[in-house]
Amino acid sequence: MEVTLLPGERIDDLQRGGLKIIQSQNEFRFGTDAVILADYSAGRVGKKVVDIGTGTGVLPLLITARNPNTSFDAVEVSPKMADMARRSVLLNGLQDRIRVHTIDCRQAYTVLGNEQADSVVTNPPYHPEGTGLTSPEKGIALARGGDHACPVEDWVQASSRVLKYGGHVFFIYPAARMFALTNAMQKNRIEPKRIRLIAARTDDPPKLVIVEGIKGAHSGVQFLPVLFTHTADGQYSDEMLRIYGSEEKTESLEGEHIENRKDGV
Repeated sequence: MEVTLLPGERIDDLQRGGLKIIQSQNEFRFGTDAVILADYSAGRVGKKVVDIGTGTGVLPLLITARNPNTSFDAVEVSPKMADMARRSVLLNGLQDRIRVHTIDCRQAYTVLGNEQADSVVTNPPYHPEGTGLTSPEKGIALARGGDHACPVEDWVQASSRVLKYGGHVFFIYPAARMFALTNAMQKNRIEPKRIRLIAARTDDPPKLVIVEGIKGAHSGVQFLPVLFTHTADGQYSDEMLRIYGSEEKTESLEGEHIENRKDGV
């Protein structure tokens, strides 16, 4: 389906089943963290999934490419970002599977209902108030500047409100702030069950962490092997090449989206 592009926008190839995404040079563009989270969660989500803070809609697009049984409700507070996500859905003909809602994450339950989702996937804002870089562009600031727009405690509460008892939630977050995330999860009846740290190389400290939780579960967590994104000589690791599909695809995607990625890996 043809869609209208606004000034500064472009269509990028997601290298997944012909899927494409609309992005703008003036707004936040997805990075490696979203691709890693989509790969991790695609085979583990249920049929009815909520994406809290969808941005341009990359997580629903990437996950639907891998899992034909999912349907998404994608929540985004920025009207510009939500509009791009909505047009990307139309561009790919996925309007029957992905619905985009322009709403604050804290109000998601008022539209989606309480405890209706089988799974939640989310890439929360990374920086607590007063830290990190502030972008002059509002869309980028909302996506990166983070907790002052919606603190991580509120973000987790929003996820818990829409998630069924026994449902799974998938977060990707800075490793240095992992305990702020897991504490917020436990306060909201989500027990961390699987944790995977992400580092650039074997001699580097972890920069990111994936935390998978289950609402209402008993305590007990499994630590998965660390994901290293690069080899010692700076090339992408075998697992990253698998995640992207091939070296050629990796170069294509990463070349387009590295500028504003949140992960810093």
